[in-house]
Amino acid sequence: MRLRLRWSDTLLSYAFLAPALLLLAVFTFYPLLYGTYLGFTTYDGARFARGLGPEWTGLENFRTLANDPLFVQSLVNSVKYLLVVPVLQVASLGVAVLVNQQLPGMAFFRAAYYVPVVTSVSLAAVMWEWVFHREGTLNWILTALHLTTKEQAFGWLNSEQWAFFAVMLVTFWRGFGYYMVLYLAGLQNIPSELEEAAILDGANAWQRFWQVTVPLMRPTILLCALLSTIAALKVLEEVLVLTNGGPLNSTYTALMYVYAKAFQGFEFNYGLASAAGLVVAAVGLLLSALNFRLLRSDAGGPE
Repeated sequence: MRLRLRWSDTLLSYAFLAPALLLLAVFTFYPLLYGTYLGFTTYDGARFARGLGPEWTGLENFRTLANDPLFVQSLVNSVKYLLVVPVLQVASLGVAVLVNQQLPGMAFFRAAYYVPVVTSVSLAAVMWEWVFHREGTLNWILTALHLTTKEQAFGWLNSEQWAFFAVMLVTFWRGFGYYMVLYLAGLQNIPSELEEAAILDGANAWQRFWQVTVPLMRPTILLCALLSTIAALKVLEEVLVLTNGGPLNSTYTALMYVYAKAFQGFEFNYGLASAAGLVVAAVGLLLSALNFRLLRSDAGGPE
């Protein structure tokens, strides 16, 4: 009788899970497996037009990628984009500590910092294009501070040297509020008794931050570091709407290469795009493992 009830409970559990598992199978697992398979095949618009399916070619797509200067540059740009991750995390954690204070009007600042997260990319692009314009806000501020002159002003998004950092600033602006909210949630889960005990022990604010707050926040820091690392490797929208990879491919990222090979022009090279996506995924897994190695060992809290 007890075994029958156990089986009944198991079947009922799987029945409740079935809709979610079905959606995962259709929209996650199948595309993942099929995309992996396409990475080892030749499949483009020409074969599709002739009614032909993918042709297995092994590692040929990966050899093509290794010999493609544009892909190598795009992958280097994506790795360089990781420079935004530590800056973004430190700034988000610092502001989360500030807005965690019980002061009048603090709820307004929390909401204001989150506004960029829910702002559409197209609207943000219009705003930032004006900021980076030759006669835009950024050059006006630099001129007002006497750091440059009107004659020296230039379009930041048209500069091969500065366009990459301009786009990176937009990514920082868009992601800042999201990670701040995650850190804020982590801070509010820290028991107040621990900080009170540290105060009684004579610890100052800086000591409490490093010896109480940071150790207890390590799981949240690990989560945010993983999310921001993956997001930096997958950056596409900001580049697409602000520079389209230019000037001279200085902002061309690996995911934009995937997008261009699969959907732009008339090539529709799904096999090569899938192979490039696999390389990006492999780099992402490697960096995620590195994050775990650096942060996971101390994620249990203070000793």
